[in-house]
Amino acid sequence: MSETIERTPGFTAYEYTEVTTQRRLESVYTDSYPSFGWQLEGSSTPPQGSTFVVLRFKRNRKLRNKLELSRLQRQFDIGVDKIKSLERSKVFQAAAVAYLVGVIGTAFMAGSVFCFLAGHILPSVTLAIPGFLGWIAPYLLYRTICKRKSVEVTPMIDQKYDEIYAVCEKASHLVQTA
Repeated sequence: MSETIERTPGFTAYEYTEVTTQRRLESVYTDSYPSFGWQLEGSSTPPQGSTFVVLRFKRNRKLRNKLELSRLQRQFDIGVDKIKSLERSKVFQAAAVAYLVGVIGTAFMAGSVFCFLAGHILPSVTLAIPGFLGWIAPYLLYRTICKRKSVEVTPMIDQKYDEIYAVCEKASHLVQTA
């Protein structure tokens, strides 16, 4: 009777990392981090209503070219942060203008109310018209500025995505040759 002995592979030490990101960028991380040698270990979604997700990754500690992979990963993270910044810039200016116009409209409406309480009907009506316009215009301004800014920023965002994908290709090549 012959006895077979199975050899088990040796111990593999892993390093771990967690990435907290917006849900809309979850696929970017889950698709790109394996290029740097990371394996998705799991993800957890915070309570409902949260726009963030926590992704847990692991990779072999004895991975070759680890220093270069870490440098490329930092480049990737900087690129993703730039994309987030560009996405926020789409609405920041529009929101600022909308809030400012809304506050000015509210100031006109307050003046209208004070004139009405003082018994001055004609100045009250005169101030109420720009007050109402100051409450209606912010929505229209917000939409218009968002559209214009989106057209301006979208090519830059696409360029950043191309840059981070090029970084992932370099890193993937390093991982495959290891």
